[in-house]
Amino acid sequence: MNNEKTNGGNGATLISAGTTLKGDISSNSDLRIDGNIVGNVSSSAKIVIGASGNVEGDLSSNQADIVGKVSGNIKTKDLVQLRGDCVVNGNVYAGKLQVEPTAIFNGQCHMGTNEKISVKNVADMANNTNGVKATAQ
Repeated sequence: MNNEKTNGGNGATLISAGTTLKGDISSNSDLRIDGNIVGNVSSSAKIVIGASGNVEGDLSSNQADIVGKVSGNIKTKDLVQLRGDCVVNGNVYAGKLQVEPTAIFNGQCHMGTNEKISVKNVADMANNTNGVKATAQ
């Protein structure tokens, strides 16, 4: 049985509070995570981790807006925003970084053109799922 879901790039995908997914997720459109993810998350658009969201894995996207918790590395081509009472335990690779005073960030930050994080690299990370598919519990 194939449980893999594909979002054709129309609209945003929501992982709501109370939902737990184990496995890697990739999308061509925006993702909003208010639930729990155990695995890597990648999008060729924007990833938003809401206040109740928790990700145990790496994020890769064009932009990321973090209000919840991430335990893993964050790689974006453009802007990473660490807002509110977010907690990030991992390294950040981004073109730009915005951190609010109440955010907690434990890791290293690599910014600008030295990292050369391209859309192609983000897309390659999105396609590299190592055979793991997301399943709802």
